[in-house]
Amino acid sequence: MIVYTFTAFGGAQAHIACMLKDFVQRRKYITESELLELNALSQVLPGPASTQTLVGMAYKVGGLSLSILTFLIWIFPSAAIMTLAAISFSLFNQQAVFERALFFLQPVTIGIVAFAAFKFAQSTLKTELSYFLAAGALISTLILKSAYVFPVLILIGGIVSSALDTTTEETALRARLFANINTRKLIYFLGVLLFFAALGALINRTSPFSLPIRLFENFYRNGILIFGGGQVLVPFMYTEFVEMKRYLSSAEFLSGFALQQAMPGPTFSFSAFLGAMSLKNAGYNWWGQLGGGLVAVLGINLPGLILILFIVPFWNDLKKISQIKNSLSGINAVSVGFFGAAVLFLLQSQTIDMLSVGLMLSSFLLLIFTRIKTAYLLFLYLILGLIFSYFHTVLI
Repeated sequence: MIVYTFTAFGGAQAHIACMLKDFVQRRKYITESELLELNALSQVLPGPASTQTLVGMAYKVGGLSLSILTFLIWIFPSAAIMTLAAISFSLFNQQAVFERALFFLQPVTIGIVAFAAFKFAQSTLKTELSYFLAAGALISTLILKSAYVFPVLILIGGIVSSALDTTTEETALRARLFANINTRKLIYFLGVLLFFAALGALINRTSPFSLPIRLFENFYRNGILIFGGGQVLVPFMYTEFVEMKRYLSSAEFLSGFALQQAMPGPTFSFSAFLGAMSLKNAGYNWWGQLGGGLVAVLGINLPGLILILFIVPFWNDLKKISQIKNSLSGINAVSVGFFGAAVLFLLQSQTIDMLSVGLMLSSFLLLIFTRIKTAYLLFLYLILGLIFSYFHTVLI
């Protein structure tokens, strides 16, 4: 898990591809269909999709303690680095060589996402309806380009493929299922938000604890509202923290996000940079900035963590209900469409030349035809990027 944390580049779609290659095909912790179900479930819920998928997988393998440990190992290394980046921000002004070294990883990431799309399509698209739903999801995502297209299309796909009949046995199953639901987790989910919102409103604005408390509420609230993973984080965070509240400048925001894109781990760790930088600009010392990074990363991740741990314990029973069971094929087909759209979006952001095409194809073919671990593949191309950067600098 530690190796995965430090080698999982490329955002949510690439993270799922790494999970497919390393945790499903190689280690066989869960099945491919279980990974698809967890990923689809995470797309419906607000919060960080890849983090929720990973935590859900850990819960299936080792229960609550392993899921919490996995969550901490996954989020804190990259969050700690982003917090330190905010504390020593001036050290990160010159990134030319570093960016050239990581240039190789950008097209390789597209190859990894394309591999995930291919494998999921191969195992999921079995009927004409599934092909139709996948194509519809891909086209809708490309046209609408909205965060809320993810949960809406997931629900539509589930409804279209769901049966309407309910058997007598299911009535008893539903009664047992809802009797076992832990309503306290829902109370925690909303209670944390209300408590910190009220505390932030009541506490004196001159208190040194005022801004950290309000920051926690801000990030927790955004963790409830953000669907679709890390790619949706930027417009939400920029609007609130730069344009509305002016906690940090546009240049600081964009520099931090550029650095995060070069980091492995969850995209939501960018929140640690925002929290630490907000307190730095407010005059807090480096201890206060460390606290700002901590409250930000906890605030943005807690809603998704609470929700996924609320649902996963009774997911096996939940999916036995015919409407839900029969909806999974449609949900999985729609998820394939999302992966296809992700590949196309990534291609739009990538400079297309012979080198990038070669890197994309070579990474895709290596994953298809060899048993190479994704971590080793990324490390290989990182080394090649460093060599390329060195000779590029020497020649110039």
